[in-house]
Amino acid sequence: MAANNRRMSGKKGAQVGSGGQRRRGLEGKGPTPPAEMRKGHAKQRAAQAKARRAQGRTPQRRGGGRSTSELVVGRNPVVEALREGVPASTLYVQQFIDNDERVREALQLAADRGGINLMEAPRPELDRMTNGLNHQGLVLQVPPYEYAHPEDLADAAADAGEDPLIVALDGVTDPRNLGAVVRSVSAFGGHGVVVPERRAAGMTAGAWKTSAGTAARTPVARATNLTRALEQYQKAGIVVVGLAADGEVELGELEALDGPVVVVVGSEGKGLSRLVGETCDFRVRIPMPGGAESLNAGVAAGIVLYEAARRRA
Repeated sequence: MAANNRRMSGKKGAQVGSGGQRRRGLEGKGPTPPAEMRKGHAKQRAAQAKARRAQGRTPQRRGGGRSTSELVVGRNPVVEALREGVPASTLYVQQFIDNDERVREALQLAADRGGINLMEAPRPELDRMTNGLNHQGLVLQVPPYEYAHPEDLADAAADAGEDPLIVALDGVTDPRNLGAVVRSVSAFGGHGVVVPERRAAGMTAGAWKTSAGTAARTPVARATNLTRALEQYQKAGIVVVGLAADGEVELGELEALDGPVVVVVGSEGKGLSRLVGETCDFRVRIPMPGGAESLNAGVAAGIVLYEAARRRA
């Protein structure tokens, strides 16, 4: 019996209880959360991407870069720039300058606008700043222009519940033409202008003056590669229309102007570049009974924008 007791004493005793852990485990973790709230789920990733896009829809959110600052030199150019509302940060005035009517007007315009620093500088300093140009004692500094991103223009149209109406310039190098296009886009309810980053006109003081102040409310976007920017527009459902003297479709026959469209205008001499022309969904010609060979970019854009605005009215 004692031996038997020894054998039994070596056996494993009763198990310690789980303390209710198993019972709690059987209770479950509550209702299954929706797919949008499950970490790593495809629907959650899609919802997060949508939220990021919604948060990002603010003007110039990505940014198309900045131009360099610019100097307007000479009494008449400075006065004209101030009259036309060209953005300015500093007006430099030569020490002991002859205080004629133009100098007085420049000082008065700068004071009336506010936010423009008035700096007096010796003539050698102004000569150095302008690389020896004939500044006549007046130099106006124009701050760098903040370009939008091409996608911002389409997003602004979507936020307004409108079909995008955008003009892209291909090889247009005259800032006055850019300013004229900006003015036409503003007049006919467009959503902005796209220019290439290289070998193209930018928003200089000359472009600002030609735009007659509309550049303050009409964004200009800068594309690193214009062809890729147009392809992105196409993926977003926007029709790309190129203007060409030998276009297959006449302007009056183009139905695409009723919807989302990007109008591409080439240079007066060369027209559309090869890659841009091949990217366009349509190549359109403007009928010219008078027999003119071509129109400058500002006039051509204005005609197409008017036709688009007329159809959308």
